[in-house]
Amino acid sequence: QVQLVESGGGLALPGGSLRLSCAASGRTLSPYTVGWFRQAPGKERDFVAAIRRSGGNTDTSFDGSVKGRFTISRDNANNKWSLQMNSLKPEDTAVYYCAASSRRLITSQMWQINAYDYWGQGTQVTVSS
Repeated sequence: QVQLVESGGGLALPGGSLRLSCAASGRTLSPYTVGWFRQAPGKERDFVAAIRRSGGNTDTSFDGSVKGRFTISRDNANNKWSLQMNSLKPEDTAVYYCAASSRRLITSQMWQINAYDYWGQGTQVTVSS
């Protein structure tokens, strides 16, 4: 049984920062592609960012709404990955989910919910003054 556990959510002021982390546990999991999605109340779950195992600049993808404000990183040795969120806006308010795939996803696949095999339970991020 593989479990993904998110941490780091909470309340932030507009313009502030939060860092989300995701840790994989359970049977040995070495996901090739990991990512983050978010779901605001009454809306669908949307892609935020993803990164492949090698972690180079060409191995990351961001939704246009967060590009330049969010960064994604991963610690392959410890099966952890993080989402650094800067310059937060009220519209970033959502439940954030980490996800993992055993496959090397091409960029367009990174954006797709059904490309990921494992999901965390979600962590709330609220941006409000």
